[in-house]
Amino acid sequence: MTTVVKIGGARAVDPEGALADVASLVADGEDVVLTHGGSTAVDETLEELGEEPTYVETPGGVVGRFTDERTMDVFKMVMPGKLNTDLVESLHNEGVDAVGLSGTDGKLLEGKRKSAVRVKEDGKKKIKRGDHSGKIESVNTDLLETTLAGGYTPVVSVPMLGKEKGGGYTAVNADADRAAAAIAGALEADLVVLTDVSGIYEDPDDESTKIESASTPGEFDAVKDAAEGFMTKKVMAAEEALEGGASSVTVATANADDPITAALAGEGTTLEPGVLADDETDETAQEAAE
Repeated sequence: MTTVVKIGGARAVDPEGALADVASLVADGEDVVLTHGGSTAVDETLEELGEEPTYVETPGGVVGRFTDERTMDVFKMVMPGKLNTDLVESLHNEGVDAVGLSGTDGKLLEGKRKSAVRVKEDGKKKIKRGDHSGKIESVNTDLLETTLAGGYTPVVSVPMLGKEKGGGYTAVNADADRAAAAIAGALEADLVVLTDVSGIYEDPDDESTKIESASTPGEFDAVKDAAEGFMTKKVMAAEEALEGGASSVTVATANADDPITAALAGEGTTLEPGVLADDETDETAQEAAE
């Protein structure tokens, strides 16, 4: 069984324990695909360059980054450039033969580019053009499986490869949680999402209200009702991972000893495939996610 691990990019996330845990799992013969975020680092770099990051709200109420051409240039420098290289370097120091890959390499992550997005500004719905983003529609599992079979550990970063309506490709932004979800689904793997909190809480301000697990649609409804802020997208990504074929999804803290092993043993909030309803996904929620 393969485990896909996503390390969050928030400033409060310390990846050291997760990287040591990856090394232990690989030494034990486990296949691990590591993915990572980095929105905080992108924002900090933009600010250092005297530019402000732009965030927009969809008509469905989900807040996300608007990636114009300049932001995309910074995104490519920071994500596959610095952050991915830093993680590969650290894994080699842990004794892991790591290989850095971006979603553009070998068409690893591919889908249609969205150059215009629907947003809500001042209570009005508008179309904002010039976006460089996309929704992942395919994962090159052969590339990942070949890399793993060769004894290497892939470290995957967005951007993805966006197909243009008129033909050709453009490197575009994609949500890192949803990228991890797409990979986990395609590989039918367990997904561990490591962040700066120990799971999903019924009361976002009270760790003692952590939801241990969900295995039915009703229990998953409670999880979705509890998710707020950044956790909303993680829950959306978890649902996509399970719909795609992932064995399980666990949201857990990165700031612990052996955080991946602990998450797979039940720490954090674990979502099982049984949470998926038999009927079709609510179209409004899907639209908001996109």
